[in-house]
Amino acid sequence: MDKQTKIIFMGTPDFAVVALSVLVNEFTVAAVVTQPDRPSGRGQKLTPPPVKTAAQKMRIPVLQPQKIKTQDLVAELAGFKPDYIVTAAYGRILPAEILKIPRIAPLNIHASLLPAYRGAAPIQRAIINGEKETGVTIMLMDEGMDTGDIILQEAVPIGDFDTAGMLHDRLAQVGAKLIVRAVKTMNAGNFNRQKQAEALATYAPPLQKNEAKIDWYRDAVTIHNLVRGMNPWPGAYTDLNGKRLKIWEGMPVKAQGTPGGRVLAVEKDALLIAAGKNAYRITKLQLQGKRAMDAGEFIRGYPVETGTILGNPEGF
Repeated sequence: MDKQTKIIFMGTPDFAVVALSVLVNEFTVAAVVTQPDRPSGRGQKLTPPPVKTAAQKMRIPVLQPQKIKTQDLVAELAGFKPDYIVTAAYGRILPAEILKIPRIAPLNIHASLLPAYRGAAPIQRAIINGEKETGVTIMLMDEGMDTGDIILQEAVPIGDFDTAGMLHDRLAQVGAKLIVRAVKTMNAGNFNRQKQAEALATYAPPLQKNEAKIDWYRDAVTIHNLVRGMNPWPGAYTDLNGKRLKIWEGMPVKAQGTPGGRVLAVEKDALLIAAGKNAYRITKLQLQGKRAMDAGEFIRGYPVETGTILGNPEGF
């Protein structure tokens, strides 16, 4: 525990809350900067970001600037005289004026093994692309998007049935552990910094809802990866008798049929759907206007006939 070390923490979603909760126990978190409250839910009620809620419970001052590039904000942050600025999924690239504020370094917690998967959705993109491994990087921030020198990294395996939500939770814990180690290492002055190999850089742009539509003419493993990567948001989907059907869980299996999207079998606890290669066995799903449920319960309440075509029969 080193309460002499002063940190300004910048983050927004649940991923960042885990790191904040650990940092506040080890160091002095002088202030938290997070995104403004946003409308959320059916009523579009203004909702605070998770980091704000957590910081208020910890009695840490919270700043929610609408704009990050203002002299007023720079002056306010500089007034805290921090040793570090630590960011975790804050949602904006920091300008040079803010990066220069901390006495020792501005650090970022990024949920990939940089330079792979720079950007906003590294967890989801790694799963959608069928990666078997990802990890967390602690990097020195510069003015680029996740381009700074690497201080620490730790690899994390991706299981065949890991969803983005499951992997998110594991990576958040690893990130919290690594950022504490990074700060302690830098305080001691015995750290190494490694430049990123630009030639190996890949990118993870934000998810778009239309990407979640299942193309049943793709192979079953690709469909499985999409379902996992889009869980919990926005949820991979298809159509059943004119209604949107979200697919939450399933598995690729060795079976064949045509065309893609055809219900090959209605089992006791699953729907077997033809894919471009092999088939996909749906075990958890959610019909438009209904709650998510296991396939067995769904089938008992909403009979599906063999031969039914999911999705657009004309293809994509």
